[in-house]
Amino acid sequence: MMEALQLADACSRYYGLARTPFGLTPDTGFYVDLPSQQQAFSMLQFALASGEGFIKVSGEVGTGKTLLCRRLLNSLEQQGVRTAYIPNPAVDTEALWHLIAAEFELDASTLDQTRLRAAVEQFLLTQAQRQQAVVLIIDEAQSMPDNTLEALRLISNLETEQQKLIQIVLFGQPELDEKLAQPHLRQLYQRITSSARLKPLTDHNSLALYLQQRMCLAGYTGLPAFSHKAIRRLWQATRGVPRLVNIIANKALLVGYGAGVRQLEAQHIELAIADTEFACPPDKRLPGWPYLLIVIVIALVCL
Repeated sequence: MMEALQLADACSRYYGLARTPFGLTPDTGFYVDLPSQQQAFSMLQFALASGEGFIKVSGEVGTGKTLLCRRLLNSLEQQGVRTAYIPNPAVDTEALWHLIAAEFELDASTLDQTRLRAAVEQFLLTQAQRQQAVVLIIDEAQSMPDNTLEALRLISNLETEQQKLIQIVLFGQPELDEKLAQPHLRQLYQRITSSARLKPLTDHNSLALYLQQRMCLAGYTGLPAFSHKAIRRLWQATRGVPRLVNIIANKALLVGYGAGVRQLEAQHIELAIADTEFACPPDKRLPGWPYLLIVIVIALVCL
């Protein structure tokens, strides 16, 4: 582990980076305002400001839902909005109420289901009296059981004559859209007043912009680190899905570091692809010790 960290640090220094530009952790410091992300964030801001009850954002795996979710959380906290965030909602109805109570820092450990719900409702009423907006944000919502989704509808029923006591934002994969389209969930589905769909990068130009912005956010100040041919090959392998782009781009930087080059070409992307399971068919993967591992060993010797 220490050797891997030393290698990553040496690679970053080689390219003049203050930190790793293509990590997989959703870091809002590396947020790139892609078109679909920009549209979704604008929709979220408008819908929440309008007091809408249910809002939905969906997208394929790796398109940046969790990153957008965290950006939304940061924005709401800066505005003084009270938020509750549930990242793993694959729970039953009772557990959902307990998770919500815990997010609102309510002591619900000794309460039965009826008293628990009453405590949450009283908390929301108190916030409304203080003119304090409350937003419940649920990530990976496609994993919620149907009964738990129905419980969300009941929670959204909490309102005064003037306003909703709580607004709910669902983030999920496309399976969430399919789940909500089921006839027995139509009452919930009809409550969703605004929605957005996150999409991959649309073309080579948007991919080039994404790569350069991530590099610059990491402290890079040189000429584009990826050649046009490298970008085209990266596009072919990932179809613009940001998470997949990050995985291969990160490996390609290591390849470039080991090869002693400043600008990555298509062959460096190819070697990174050959070391990546999702991007390379089994019969095309490098056998035995792949080149990327050889690069790592050589680089460690030179540290």
